[in-house]
Amino acid sequence: MTPAMTKEQEQILHAVKKFTQAKLTPFASERDAKKEFPIQTLKEAGELGLGGIYVQDDFGANLTRQTCIAIFEELARGDTALAAYISIHNMVAWMIDQYGTEAQRTQWLPTLVSMLGLGSYCLTEPGTGSDAAAIVTRAVLENDEYVINGSKQFISGAGAAAVYIVLARTGGPGSSGISAFLVPANTPGLTFSHNENKMGWNTQPTRQVFLSDVRVSADSLLGVEGQGFEIAMNGLNGGRINIAACSLGGAQWALDQTVAYVKERHAFGKPLSDQQTVVFALADMQTKLRVSRAILKEAAESMDKKSDDLVSSCALAKRFVTDAAFEVANQALQLHGGYGYLHEYGIERVVRDLRVHQILEGTNEIMSLIVGRDLLSKG
Repeated sequence: MTPAMTKEQEQILHAVKKFTQAKLTPFASERDAKKEFPIQTLKEAGELGLGGIYVQDDFGANLTRQTCIAIFEELARGDTALAAYISIHNMVAWMIDQYGTEAQRTQWLPTLVSMLGLGSYCLTEPGTGSDAAAIVTRAVLENDEYVINGSKQFISGAGAAAVYIVLARTGGPGSSGISAFLVPANTPGLTFSHNENKMGWNTQPTRQVFLSDVRVSADSLLGVEGQGFEIAMNGLNGGRINIAACSLGGAQWALDQTVAYVKERHAFGKPLSDQQTVVFALADMQTKLRVSRAILKEAAESMDKKSDDLVSSCALAKRFVTDAAFEVANQALQLHGGYGYLHEYGIERVVRDLRVHQILEGTNEIMSLIVGRDLLSKG
């Protein structure tokens, strides 16, 4: 039990481990191959309270961020891509919890926390990418309704979610002109592209979202006008350490598989584990994961304490951990030799799933920009 966990939270993590071993690990490769989004399994995750683990305790579990990263790491050991979607879903629930009116919280949080309904987060657009403040999707107030027009790209859970947090421009250029809206799935004018064919993350759907004269009531505004970018960025702080935890879990699973493999596999008359180059490679992998876990814990502590360096700590953790975890998974594939390239071993799936973590929630280049600028501001 880590110092940040109460006995109750330790019990929660134990339940998560049992859930992972029973519902995620045995089916991860099959779901990846079939591109299956397991709605029923997500509902079962909701029964454990995994749909709102850092939502306030009138609706959610209200766990510390240190406990939450342990949960995401455990889930990702079973299925990295599905754990990453649960992370995104939790970010949506947190945004509504923190910035929603009591009516909005009451309407959406019971559904999201139980995962009887899913959430999607719609920020990225086809022409913006990392330049989130440049979005062009627009919302215009007409009487008591906002009319939203635009499109969003790379939206996880799109087409399967019950509610979409849509960032749209209500004012002038730049971040101050952006607002956030709650758009229910059945809203006329809200449509979706085909499920994208991706390198990884096959077990969760990723679609383009189209908004054509989508009308939502004025009370669908999340927060106040012009607050959308703040909401998005604050949500992403947590999203970044969550996705880092998912990377850590996937890489740890790959390392565990590799240790077992090199003990059993023989080459040149002895086990691979007797080869000094293999021993050194394993030591490097273990070191990267130990350092990653320490950096991630520090970032989670900064969130729990609401430290001044919260933003840069989360960015630093996201950048370092996702890079290191991908390197570990890729090395695990190398040590498996040709078997690592086979789907049935699961290693190549983890490599594919972890690769996108260096891009989403802000590319690692943007993370470096945040960390470097923060450092210079204090010099």
